[in-house]
Order: sequence, then structure tokens, then C-alpha cells
Amino acid sequence: MQVARPSIRPPGLDLPRRPRRRGFFAMTALADVLFQLLIFFMVSASLVSYSLLPLRSGALRDSGGAAAGEEAPQAGTTLTEARATAVWTLNPGGITASGQQFTLSGAAALAEALAAQGTRNVLIVLRPAVPVQDLVQVLEILSARGIDSVQIAEAPGGAG
Repeated sequence: MQVARPSIRPPGLDLPRRPRRRGFFAMTALADVLFQLLIFFMVSASLVSYSLLPLRSGALRDSGGAAAGEEAPQAGTTLTEARATAVWTLNPGGITASGQQFTLSGAAALAEALAAQGTRNVLIVLRPAVPVQDLVQVLEILSARGIDSVQIAEAPGGAG
């Protein structure tokens, strides 16, 4: 036979009961995760469309025209007169044009002068360690002045 236990507690052991807590959900951790995701997507997203800088291949030719032994240009290649082309060397500190040094802030005045004299072609020679932002800034300045035929070349010894 089994002894039934009484369902009443003895008087000396009556401990206070803790109030029953409902489930607690902290929104702080969720907000932190969402903020980190927002930062990640803002940093990794491309804000500027690649089509804003139109690129095409091109080649320089002498003003005498193509010689009899020269090959015809490939399809999609534009030939540009060498004499009608300005050559700018883009250095980390600025631009060298016609043997003179200019800062990047002076590129707008150089582009204005080229547009005024009718030069519509620019060859940009990139020196090592030139920031991409400097190149984009020069391309935007030239495009704003109506000079849309720009060719880019790497200076000798640049990929060492």
C-alpha cells in the first residue's frame, strides 16, 4: 500500500513564490543586426551605373592617312588624328600637359583651353600610384567640356 502525500505544505517551509515571468524579447540585438546589414549593403552596393562612363577602343594615326602596308582598323575601333590629340600625364600630384605641371583643380581650365582651340581628343597617360578617383575626376571634367574622345594608356614601367 502506498502512503498518500498531503498536498498541503508544512507551515515552516512556505517559501515565497516567484512571479511567473512571461517571455522577454530584447529588440536591441535585432536592431544591431539590422544596422550591420544596412551598412554592409550600403558599402557593397554600386551607387553609380557603369554606363555613365562610355568606353570604346581607339587608335592614333598620323595625319597622312593609312599607308598601303597598314592594316585596316578592327570593327568598332576609331582612328584619331595624332596631331589633334592633347597628351596629359596624370601623376599622383596633378597633371603634366605640354611639359607644365598643373594641379587637379587646374584641369578644368586646361579642358576649357582645349575646347576653345577645338581639340576634342585627349590621351591620358597614367603614372603608377594614381588614385582611381583622380582619373574619374579628370574624365568627368573632360566630358563636361564636350571632350568625349579620351584614350587612356599606362606609363612605361607602371605594372612592375
